[in-house]
Amino acid sequence: MSIIQDIRQVFGQRDNALKQLIVLNVLVFAAVVLLGAITTLSQTKPVYALIMRQVALSANLGVLIRHPWTVLTYAFVHEGFFHILFNMLNLYWFGQLIREYLGDRKLVSLYILGAMVGAAVYLLSYNLIPVLQPSAAAGQFVLGASGAVTAIIVAAATLLPDYTFMLLLLGPVKIKWIAVAVVLISLAGINGGNAGGEIVHLGGALLGYVFIKQLQAGRDLGRPVQAVGDWFARLLAPKPTMRASYPEPVAARRSVSAGPTPKKAAIPGLPAAEEVDLILDKISRSGYESLSKEEKQKLFRASQQ
Repeated sequence: MSIIQDIRQVFGQRDNALKQLIVLNVLVFAAVVLLGAITTLSQTKPVYALIMRQVALSANLGVLIRHPWTVLTYAFVHEGFFHILFNMLNLYWFGQLIREYLGDRKLVSLYILGAMVGAAVYLLSYNLIPVLQPSAAAGQFVLGASGAVTAIIVAAATLLPDYTFMLLLLGPVKIKWIAVAVVLISLAGINGGNAGGEIVHLGGALLGYVFIKQLQAGRDLGRPVQAVGDWFARLLAPKPTMRASYPEPVAARRSVSAGPTPKKAAIPGLPAAEEVDLILDKISRSGYESLSKEEKQKLFRASQQ
């Protein structure tokens, strides 16, 4: 099986959000590396910078207004190998817990909302805190999934504070202390040369904590994200091909004797109308590929009526 077929298989599977997020990040990283190599060899580095400005989150509000999609795209773009490596490892380790206990939809909601809240905190900080405003005016930008991944780390620690990871050299460590260390490192990093990235981490951490606390209180902050995802799924879902039914010829109708119309007898082997309706509803929600083999057979038989 080719690489393209493997990738299509990953994105064609349901309940596979964790792998899909990781593969998407890796594919974007590969594209960035390839673009960097091509523009370097062809001496067109300004083209590379121009393309990256289309996906990076700028602290300059004027740039943001022209590129509003960057509040999300920045969270799927990495330039450094170790940057994406550690982000994807953390996404895999902590994402497994969220996926196991809350499901794929909550995992995706945490990733998207973590990225967006991290972006919001970043923009507010760079445009309201005087010491950071000059950097915003100069076009400071940020890239990477760190904010989204930090949201997932803190969410997992809030949900399962005493869950234990075995860490190299340290041994068993409860994930609540891992989350505390991540937040403290981000706070300390503001003094370094990556204040923007660390602020995004803190925004993601805040979202992860609030998301789980609200979920435990019965409120799902991820519903808007899930609603948008369902809308796109319905939009992209293949429509089943059904044979058109035509009215009975007039002559045939006249041959029927007067009186109450007899009910049409059910044809053996054909699914009931209620079954077909349920199958079509499932297609509208999850797409044709979500059907089982038996459901596809029923839909096929119904189309032959």
